[in-house]
Amino acid sequence: MLSELKTQDFSPETDAAALRRSIEYHLRYSIGKDPAAATLTDWRLAVSRAIRDLVIAPWFETTQRVYSEGHKRVYYLSMEFLIGRLLEDAILNLGLDEMLRDIVSAFDVDYGAMLTDEPDAALGNGGLGRLAACFMDSMSTVGLAAYGYGIRYNHGLFRQSFEDGWQAEEAEDWLRQVHPWEFERPESSYPIGFGGTVSNEGARTSWTPAETVLAVGYDTPVPGWRGRWSNTLRLWSAKPEREFDLEPFNRGDYMAAAAPSVLAETISRVLYPDDTTAQGKELRLKQEYFFTAASLADILRRFLAHQGDIAKLPQAIAIQLNDTHPAIACPELLRLLVDHHGQDFETAFEIARGCLHYTNHTLMPEALERWPSDLMGRVLPRHMELIERIDAHHAKTTKRPETVKILDNGEVRMGDLAFIGARRVNGVSALHTELMKQTVFKDLHELHPERVVNQTNGVTPRRWLHNCNPALRQLLNDSIGESWVTDLDALQKLAPQADDPAFRARFAEAKDANKRHLAAYLKRSLDVTVDPTAMFDIQIKRIHEYKRQLLNILQAAALWNAIRRNPEDAWAPRVKIFGGKAAPGYAMAKQVIKLINDIGKTINADPAMDGLLQIVYPPNYNVSMAELLIPAADLSEQISTAGMEASGTGNMKLSMNGALTVGTLDGANVEIGDAVGGDNIYIFGLTAEEVSATRANGYDPASHIAADPRLSEVLDQIASGVFSPDDPNRYADLIANLRHHDWFMVAADFASYWDVQTKVDAAWHDRDAWLRSAVINTAQMGWFSSDRTIRGYARDIWNAEPAF
Repeated sequence: MLSELKTQDFSPETDAAALRRSIEYHLRYSIGKDPAAATLTDWRLAVSRAIRDLVIAPWFETTQRVYSEGHKRVYYLSMEFLIGRLLEDAILNLGLDEMLRDIVSAFDVDYGAMLTDEPDAALGNGGLGRLAACFMDSMSTVGLAAYGYGIRYNHGLFRQSFEDGWQAEEAEDWLRQVHPWEFERPESSYPIGFGGTVSNEGARTSWTPAETVLAVGYDTPVPGWRGRWSNTLRLWSAKPEREFDLEPFNRGDYMAAAAPSVLAETISRVLYPDDTTAQGKELRLKQEYFFTAASLADILRRFLAHQGDIAKLPQAIAIQLNDTHPAIACPELLRLLVDHHGQDFETAFEIARGCLHYTNHTLMPEALERWPSDLMGRVLPRHMELIERIDAHHAKTTKRPETVKILDNGEVRMGDLAFIGARRVNGVSALHTELMKQTVFKDLHELHPERVVNQTNGVTPRRWLHNCNPALRQLLNDSIGESWVTDLDALQKLAPQADDPAFRARFAEAKDANKRHLAAYLKRSLDVTVDPTAMFDIQIKRIHEYKRQLLNILQAAALWNAIRRNPEDAWAPRVKIFGGKAAPGYAMAKQVIKLINDIGKTINADPAMDGLLQIVYPPNYNVSMAELLIPAADLSEQISTAGMEASGTGNMKLSMNGALTVGTLDGANVEIGDAVGGDNIYIFGLTAEEVSATRANGYDPASHIAADPRLSEVLDQIASGVFSPDDPNRYADLIANLRHHDWFMVAADFASYWDVQTKVDAAWHDRDAWLRSAVINTAQMGWFSSDRTIRGYARDIWNAEPAF
């Protein structure tokens, strides 16, 4: 059978036959369908099983090598893993695309339709989760022994739709079908407690939880390129200790009988429950502890089964906390070491800190999680004791200022807890890391100057260039060979070809093919017709005030006004495409979505805009949609308020696929600008230093609005109901915020943004120059591979050696 095959060096004759037999076998015996009765989904599941079989052998071999060669293990803890669809990714990874296309076609199955039948795994929301997925890919590709740990959300974040332009949220149902890539591990289950009491018996402390749920593991293999190494993503699902209570059922109280199951499974039901309520806050804290505690229990079980000396834990493992969500890891690991393994507190703290490392993703103090102390004490009473002791220990061992406290004003500051409990703390771009030292962790950095390091984010070129952009992939392979897939620096060989008209023409052909593909998708899914010869101007991010989708749509409205006044001017035809979701409880972000749709509706209905300006906002942005949008983008909108975007990774993906960036000097835009050169990027707006100075000097947005007739006109139009005739006062709060507060500097940056977009218009008309810049962007993206980032983590943070 296929299990005897290897994932490299397929021979088309024998292995195509074996792969076909495997698909037929799984259709009949795993799915239980006769070929004549099989649906498209049945065929997809059978093909997925057959492809999954091919990664099992290297998955087992990796585990055997880790143990036999004594590799240090890396454990990556993240609330999100935005892995997207897995079937096409695995097929391309293994080099089976052409073979499988022929096999599936011979079954009279539409290959493309089969691939798109797979639902996106609803395990994340934005950049944080996609970064975690890229890192898992790269850790396998470079040969690091690694596990990813997260939550197996039944419904993910939510499925977004628009009702009269407003965001509507529905439960995501990605697990309604069988998820063919995972293996349930009922033997890897751990009781996770909440509440209860803490007692002391001599020197021993004991926690007796009032409520316990089971964390049950589900494993997904994560193969590296060509299957040379395969790591594991283990996701935890919450189950009740007791599935069903028969006694209330027999009394006729059927709801009470099912209550234990419902309450337990709520923990792993939804990503980021709305925490504007007390119940939401408690559920979110329980989620974070649930997956962190299960992961640490699993890590210690594995370590003790094969090594045994708990003092050597930091030499054998490295744990990376992806943001503050798993920051409870420090007191939880201390609890295990002190209460279960008999370590004294000081020794246990040094062991724990030797294992733990923390990645910060935000400079906004409000985004560094803080939990009410009474909530922490009620839900995790033993951990509250340990947090108090960590705080006291840190005060005793450092000359800390009063501003450095984990416990402050009735709250537990999880960012400070993560920093104090970690051996290394890293930012995710050069600018972000320096600002982190100067702002949110200024005092802690001065106490521990060796602790903060930088690791600029990266993205996997496998999914974000090789797999999602076959037209450009073929051009790259023809021009420089295939080594770039695992050595992205090889793209620099393209730079001289930016001056070759023939190469630019082929580059343009690849971009045009992607734009036609996206245009067909928009027509098919939304019944929206777009002109693929227009500039595709794309902003795809979660909707947040600091990311400034508002600035983008205000400029679009001002452009509408300008085109109507001067239709004969040399306007560059644009299709402005937005993508992204707002958190359910984020009222201002949801109002921005409505404004985008209202302004878009007005512009799109204006016959004078035909062929000049169009607004498109496809709902439910996810990884699969990104794989369509990114290769088709001409212009990449990276317009966050300077100093507020930690890194960004969409900026890297878009530049890698030949889009030109318009952006502020924020996050990794700074490093992208350094890489591609000032002539090949469009920078505007205040710098981070200027933003801080403007606020310190008393920022007056009204003065900026008054000084800019374009902005004044648009705001007056919005306020008077030009874009919302059914409700002229709809945006009163949004306009008042812009005129009198405007923390995110939309008014301050509007004039500069308008001016830079005028330069973009002029550049678009010089086709050769635009294409040259596009080629340079792709050629200079080698630094932004997540392979480089992971090697940096391994070297500078984890002290772990890749296997190859």
